[in-house]
Amino acid sequence: DDVITIQAPTFPESISEGDIRWLKEVGDTVEENDMIGEIETDKTTMAVLAPESGIIEELLVPDGEKVTQSLDLVKFKIGGGASTSQSTEKPATPSPPTPPEPKEAPPQAATEIPTTPPPVPTIPDSPMSTASIPRVSPQKPVIPTTPQPIEPMPSGVRTERRVKMSRMRLRIAERLKAAQNTCAMLTTFNEVDMSNIIEMRNSYKESFLKKHGVKLSFMSPFIKAAAFALRDQPVINAVIDGKEIIYRDYVDISIAVATPKGLVVPVVRNVETMNYGDIEKNVAFLAEKARQNSITVEDMEGGTFTISNGGVFGSLFGTPIINPPQSAILGMHGVFDRPVAVKGQVAIRPMMYIALTYDHRLVDGREAVLFLRKIKSAIEDPRVLTLDL
Repeated sequence: DDVITIQAPTFPESISEGDIRWLKEVGDTVEENDMIGEIETDKTTMAVLAPESGIIEELLVPDGEKVTQSLDLVKFKIGGGASTSQSTEKPATPSPPTPPEPKEAPPQAATEIPTTPPPVPTIPDSPMSTASIPRVSPQKPVIPTTPQPIEPMPSGVRTERRVKMSRMRLRIAERLKAAQNTCAMLTTFNEVDMSNIIEMRNSYKESFLKKHGVKLSFMSPFIKAAAFALRDQPVINAVIDGKEIIYRDYVDISIAVATPKGLVVPVVRNVETMNYGDIEKNVAFLAEKARQNSITVEDMEGGTFTISNGGVFGSLFGTPIINPPQSAILGMHGVFDRPVAVKGQVAIRPMMYIALTYDHRLVDGREAVLFLRKIKSAIEDPRVLTLDL
């Protein structure tokens, strides 16, 4: 059997190093394309895969150490079979004998139920004598005893543990803090009546799923409405570069996706040319890649605007932070029934708060407010998109 050396995979251009985390140990048998370990970088995680079936002979880099591109990581023995690894099996330890079950006490004999009433006592003819009735002495007062002190309940276990921050979490912290230090962030708010979009979704969700193969969610109407509003207010789709402003004629929207390892923002590109079906397919594809930890740096590069949907977690209200170097971010929140005024009457409607955080160095309040109003109108009446109003 041949012994080969597995090297670190090729890194993307913007990444030079990462931290290795081993998923297998020396002596483990793996199949072809099984994950031996993963390299966590600032932006993504890359898998270290077994090229063929075999056994791990030696891990050349300790767990958690820094690695670079093409670095030798593992000595790997091709073939060998499962019989050569861990051939000595531990003998089965006999299980302790089960204690004999306690014998149940024999049931007490049930008393017979009387079928005839008891005899009626005879009433004496002469008056009863009170001489034989004993005299009742008064009870002595009860002296209260001193209560015993109550022992305190034992407190729970109070422990702490210190965990090293992952590269992705460190990078997210750096970028968010840099956004606060660089941008003059300001947030404006509005509310959206979701009645029409919910009715449209309920009416066409079955036919939409049958035709496009994906479910109709709230994301596609909001992404399409954002692209529509960005074309109406192009400064929100622009970015500051030194002493110049770069205006984009295309709309690439980053979608914030929460994963166990941190927040990632894959990009749906050229949204202005897509319909609801195209958007839903792209969002579902990118979200699944993010959850399976197979998102790439190329999937997250670029982006002219970001949408964060905290409503999936039940968020009522919030102020999102700009994803640099972009100039604005839209925050969606949960849909809750609230009383609102409709044509002079109080009605219960499904309402959502929306928030736009923007860089006030580039975007004025007028453009930000008009942008949110455009999204509000496109969601409350989707015909606005069709008529391009």
